[in-house]
Amino acid sequence: MFGLLFFVLMAHTAYGDVSYSFPEEMKRGSVIGNIAKDLGLDVNRLSSRKARIDTEGNRKRYCDINLNTGELTVAERIDRESLCGKKASCVINHEFVLESPLELHRFILNIEDINDNSPQFTESAIEFEIRESADKGSRYLLDEAHDADIGINSVQNYVLQDNEHFLLSVLTRANGRKYGELVLNKELDREQQKEVTLILTAVDGGTPPRSGTVAIHVTVLDANDNAPVFSQAVYKVSLPENSPLDTVVLTVSATDADEGQNGEVTYAFSHLSEMTRQLFFLDAISGEIKLKGLMDYEEESSIELPIQAKDGQGLASHCTVIIDIIDVNDNAPIIVINSLNSPVPENAFPGTEVGIINVQDRDSENNGQVRCSIQQNVPFKLVPSIKNYYSLVTTGELDRELLSDYNLTITATDEGSPSLSSTKNLHLTVADVNDNPPVFQEHNYRAHVQENNKPGSSICSVSATDPDWRQNGTVVYSLLSSDVNGAPVSSFLSINGDTGVIHAVRSFDYEQLKSFKVLVLARDNGSPPLSSNVSVSVFISDENDNSPQILYPSPEGNSFMTEMVPKAAQAGSLVSKVIAVDADSGQNAWLSYHIIKATDPGLFTIGVHSGEIRTQRDISESDSMKQNLIVSVRDNGQPSLSATCALYLLISDNLAEVPELKDMSHDESSSKLTFYLIIALVSVSTFFLTFVIIILAVRFCRRRKPRLLFDGAVAIPSAYLPPNYAEVEGAGTLRSTYNYDAYLTTGSRTSDFKFVRSYNEGTLTADLTLKKTQSAVDDLEGLDAEMNDSFQAFQTFLFAVEMFGLLFFVLMAHTAYGDVSYSFPEEMKRGSVIGNIAKDLGLDVNRLSSRKARIDTEGNRKRYCDINLNTGELTVAERIDREEICGKKASCVIKQELVLENPLELHRFILNIEDINDNSPQFKESVIKFEIQESADKGSRYLLEEAYDADIGLNEVQSYSLQNDENFILSVVTRANGRKYGELVLNKELDREQQKEVTLILTAVDGGTPPRSGTVAIHVTVLDANDNAPVFSQAVYKVSLPENSPVDTVVVTVSATDADEGQNGEVTYAFGHLPQKFLQLFFIDAVSGVIELKGEIDYEEESTIELPIQAKDGQGLASYSTVLIDIVDINDNAPIIILKSLNSPVPENAFPGTEVGIINVQDRDSENNGQVRCSIQQNVPFKLVPSIKNYYSLVTTGELDRELLSDYNLTITATDEGSPPLSSTKNLHLTVADVNDNPPVFQEHNYRAHVQENNKPGSSICSVSATDPDWRQNGTVVYSLLSSDVNGAPVSSFLSINGDTGVIHAVRSFDYEQLKSFKVLVLARDNGSPPLSSNVSVSVFISDENDNSPQILYPSPEGNSFMTELVPKAAQAGSLVSKVIAVDADSGQNAWLSYHIIKATDPGLFTIGVHSGEIRTQRDISESDSMKQNLIVSVRDNGQPSLSATCALYLLISDNLAEVPELKDMSHDESSSKLTFYLIIALVSVSTFFLTFIIIILAVRFCRRRKPRLLFDGAVAIPSAYLPPNYAEVEGAGTLRSTYNYDAYLTTGSRTSDFKFVRSYNEGTLTADLTLKKTQSAVDDLEGLDAEMSDSFQIV
Repeated sequence: MFGLLFFVLMAHTAYGDVSYSFPEEMKRGSVIGNIAKDLGLDVNRLSSRKARIDTEGNRKRYCDINLNTGELTVAERIDRESLCGKKASCVINHEFVLESPLELHRFILNIEDINDNSPQFTESAIEFEIRESADKGSRYLLDEAHDADIGINSVQNYVLQDNEHFLLSVLTRANGRKYGELVLNKELDREQQKEVTLILTAVDGGTPPRSGTVAIHVTVLDANDNAPVFSQAVYKVSLPENSPLDTVVLTVSATDADEGQNGEVTYAFSHLSEMTRQLFFLDAISGEIKLKGLMDYEEESSIELPIQAKDGQGLASHCTVIIDIIDVNDNAPIIVINSLNSPVPENAFPGTEVGIINVQDRDSENNGQVRCSIQQNVPFKLVPSIKNYYSLVTTGELDRELLSDYNLTITATDEGSPSLSSTKNLHLTVADVNDNPPVFQEHNYRAHVQENNKPGSSICSVSATDPDWRQNGTVVYSLLSSDVNGAPVSSFLSINGDTGVIHAVRSFDYEQLKSFKVLVLARDNGSPPLSSNVSVSVFISDENDNSPQILYPSPEGNSFMTEMVPKAAQAGSLVSKVIAVDADSGQNAWLSYHIIKATDPGLFTIGVHSGEIRTQRDISESDSMKQNLIVSVRDNGQPSLSATCALYLLISDNLAEVPELKDMSHDESSSKLTFYLIIALVSVSTFFLTFVIIILAVRFCRRRKPRLLFDGAVAIPSAYLPPNYAEVEGAGTLRSTYNYDAYLTTGSRTSDFKFVRSYNEGTLTADLTLKKTQSAVDDLEGLDAEMNDSFQAFQTFLFAVEMFGLLFFVLMAHTAYGDVSYSFPEEMKRGSVIGNIAKDLGLDVNRLSSRKARIDTEGNRKRYCDINLNTGELTVAERIDREEICGKKASCVIKQELVLENPLELHRFILNIEDINDNSPQFKESVIKFEIQESADKGSRYLLEEAYDADIGLNEVQSYSLQNDENFILSVVTRANGRKYGELVLNKELDREQQKEVTLILTAVDGGTPPRSGTVAIHVTVLDANDNAPVFSQAVYKVSLPENSPVDTVVVTVSATDADEGQNGEVTYAFGHLPQKFLQLFFIDAVSGVIELKGEIDYEEESTIELPIQAKDGQGLASYSTVLIDIVDINDNAPIIILKSLNSPVPENAFPGTEVGIINVQDRDSENNGQVRCSIQQNVPFKLVPSIKNYYSLVTTGELDRELLSDYNLTITATDEGSPPLSSTKNLHLTVADVNDNPPVFQEHNYRAHVQENNKPGSSICSVSATDPDWRQNGTVVYSLLSSDVNGAPVSSFLSINGDTGVIHAVRSFDYEQLKSFKVLVLARDNGSPPLSSNVSVSVFISDENDNSPQILYPSPEGNSFMTELVPKAAQAGSLVSKVIAVDADSGQNAWLSYHIIKATDPGLFTIGVHSGEIRTQRDISESDSMKQNLIVSVRDNGQPSLSATCALYLLISDNLAEVPELKDMSHDESSSKLTFYLIIALVSVSTFFLTFIIIILAVRFCRRRKPRLLFDGAVAIPSAYLPPNYAEVEGAGTLRSTYNYDAYLTTGSRTSDFKFVRSYNEGTLTADLTLKKTQSAVDDLEGLDAEMSDSFQIV
């Protein structure tokens, strides 16, 4: 606290003020004084102490300090007048600030005035208008000259140019300022001199003196005794309508012989209608008339403007301007649809009238002449009718089916230049007439239905279209009555009347009915209805619903159908024939024959298509005499049906050789079993070898060409349709019969089927579209030719009728009649009867409604009357005001038209509107005012305003009368156009002292019955002579005003009075000479003298304001007053926080109390409003210490730590003592500079690295990471390895580390067997000054890799040593024979060893322990076992990949070594001394094995009987243009790439043989994308076959 107190008292010191006086307008850089010397400061330390000049508030800084010399110099131009105005003393306060320590010196600049401004008058000329009757000695106040300088340099004297009429009187005000008055020294005479010009000079007291001049212009006024006179009584001008705005119409001119105000003529319109007043503008001074609105010839063709000219004293005269408006082509024609008959029947005759069109154009003459047309290529035209009426008529026949509606465009073009046009779009629809019968889409229909269909199913649909509309085009279908096979057609088919879908009523049988034909009738709902019919041919498609019938042999009963086969029959001999038929047709009747069971399967074969049974080979003696065959006959339907029969064959030349014929149906006993066994024993070996060779060959072929199994039947799948043919109701068959050819493929003995081209080329294609044949085209063309001839003759007749009708229509029907006129008074009530136009025109009242009688107007004018269709009377439809419609026109005529249709008639009639006296005379103003000098002469005339009456003729103004008065009489004058006006004549001189005002009543009366009148008051003000100047109530007004007062605040009201009357006594107020900124702040009301605030006043800018006020009367006499305004200060300025100095960043090791910144707080307000408190937010290690006068030092209060907080956002708040207080804030951003005070810190206390042995040198094994919270180089971490030894070698030979990233790399390749782990130290060091560091230990663990093969210790694997073990002949199963011992240098699972016998003389005799290596007998030793047993043992470890070693072990089955002939031959394979013995045993066992093999195959085949397969070798009878779904054609061959195999089987519970396509074994059959997929069934089959072959190979 003591240190802080000392700091405040000693370091931060404010010194006394220093003052410098110097003149204004010194040049920039001029020396004011040496402030360093005056204050006793060391000049050399000014720069280091940051010496600078500050100002209070935000004021401009007018001086600088030279840091080298300590001199104050001028920084800105200093103009005393702009800084201090008229103040006697001009002082500027500045501050001289130094830091380290903080010092503040105030100094004052006193600006001295120089004479640099000349006196100036407010105006360049002073104007006076003085009557020639003014008295000698009259005084006229002159404007005061203004000089911005003060004291002796301001205005000191005025001088007036010498003249004979005026003198100058110089006066001094209370504040010392001088002004002048002009004194009349000699009377004025206007006849001798109209104007007097003088020069007034104002001179200041400077050295040398400056002066300013102003011209005084005196105009001598005379008496007002002449009224203005126009150059023409009537002006006539022509003006085109639509002339642009501001077009000058005319300039009227009137002259007045008087001078000055009496001779100043002003122009104005007399009474005008409001509409006309909006069209024109009259310049009051120049008399120029301009156009301010758009004129329309169609509204007004001529306009009359009454003009009044008045001088300054109220004398006036009148003239008239007549404007003739010229029509221009500015109105496009208007097309009006008066009548339109839509829709038009399509059978309407040419010339039929469908509409009436009226074309109107509001322009006149050629501009209103209109041509009307319609576009080409439509069957309509426009026929001109009565005056701009056109009839829209048809020109040809209409056909709704070709075009149901028309969009017509009617164009109307006028004859103007340039011409204008308009269009009208009409939409005409054609009404339908039932003139088209229904038309079927096809000439005949063909329907294909599958037999055995469900009753009610749809078989086909017919469709007929009728282009007529709605019920005329609605088609209803029905079947024409007829018989089919003697039964009504309705018992076979039915048809949906709305949709045309034909349904089968019954189920059809192809074998009973193959086709029939019906007629379908299509009828519309028109009146009368039209119809047409079409034939529908129904074809019944065959279905495979009949099984084959075997004719021979008879399948019924158990009869002995026995055939004798000669024993000498050779291969291919015909033995018998199976004959079968099928009631179905087509492919359903194609029969195939198959032997499904035979006593000897390879002896007989049957023709697949012929049924012929032939021998497959020559008959031998060994063949059984009794041969039983079961034959299956199958059709080709989907699904196929079959039948079976049994056939019994006797191989014999004589029936006597047969013991019993009745036993032929049973299997013969095995009487020759012994014989067969003997033969089999001899031949089975050879046959078995052959069988194995065949199997091997088959497997080899299958590897080359994979077997593909076809799933499903050969017939075309139901989801497939051959190209260009259509499916019929989902049956999956075609409409026509197909013929097929059978053929044998080249190089194959198998039978293939192939689809060939259909013999029927008229088959219905998939799009169900019939193509028109040439014969049909020819028939139609002949019919067209006949119809064209008839149609041309009919068209010629119609054209003649049309032309005759058109001529008659123009001459007779469309007639325009003469005009009818009706006169009636205006303002009749709505509904009042004007007249009976039907009676006047001779029209039938009863037909007015049917003929659509109506009233039309020309153009778009209002329709003022209606017609009563019941009585034919014209009635008033709208209020009719003649003055509104026709104005002042003498005749008011409205033209209307009566239009009737069927036929078209147009009657024009005229409504003549008569005027009634419904308007009273009116004056333009309610009061007529005159200001007349009391000196006016008797007989002076004053023009009175003319009264206006909207009526015409006798109903308008006829006379004027004036109230009796002794001073004035009335003179009534008649103009050339007959209108009357009045003049006020002065009959007796006026005396203002006796009567100041005169009020009269003027009355205008019209000539109506009863008459109407209007009055106006005449107010005459008597003017006196101007002999008194205005006088203020106070010479000086004082007022106080708070600063920032709202705009329009009333400051003060000044008041001056003038003893004169009228214009001479009317006082107006104005400011005297004021600076521009004060003129923008205040406004004075010229009449009331109220001074209002118009801008914001600021106490800080001006504390007092002086306003000079001038009061002037109507004749120019003036006086002056002064308003002194004291500005009251309010708290309207928030404190301003200025950052004078800031040391950022701040070192984090800075001591508490360190000064980091200097802050200055300023408030422009005064007293308490300018007292400021300053504070800073809490919870920051900084505070504000008050210093010299509103200066604060920002110091630290505690230690800083950049790592905890690197920057601070400080908010400084300054609050003043005002009410309410104002505050402001300043945000400072302080950063903390880093100091290296933190060592690097590792993320972990220690690191563990695992590396695989045999690693690549240079590979990374791990990374360490350390962080340092310091900044930049203080926080940059560098890594290194601390020097140490590993197994006697430096650590750098094992590892290296990346100094930037901390990644540790292996320098060498490690060997787990030599080094399993080691530890190193890593050092982390920053780049600070001084640097800081830390270290961490890294443990490296080497992982084992399987890089060592097992080593066999026993038996020794090297050389050819005889490692022989003796095995006793009596050794039993499981006896220990020997043991293999091995080790592995690796560890873990890499050292786990397993033992395996990979080769042995007798594989089934010995076994080895997988993990122990112990060799034991697997079975008991037998006499047949070879004495010499060789074993090759493999020892394998468990690494990845595993490594192995092998050794040979030789075993002797013997109880004594003496039994061994030669031990040296034990390493070789012993010879086959027992070959003969083995062959004998093989001969016996092979037969047994072969029989077992056969039994297994039979068992497998028996198990597969439930999964039928067909052996199908070769093509699948696929049509050349057909590919089964998802299968691909290969190179256009029409067959698939692979062989298909099928199995024959017998169905369960049936004695008949069926031939069926079964599910493919391989569901991955080659698809169209040429991809094979293996299925589980195929895998299982192949695995079964592999098992069989493996067994066979083991036996061999």
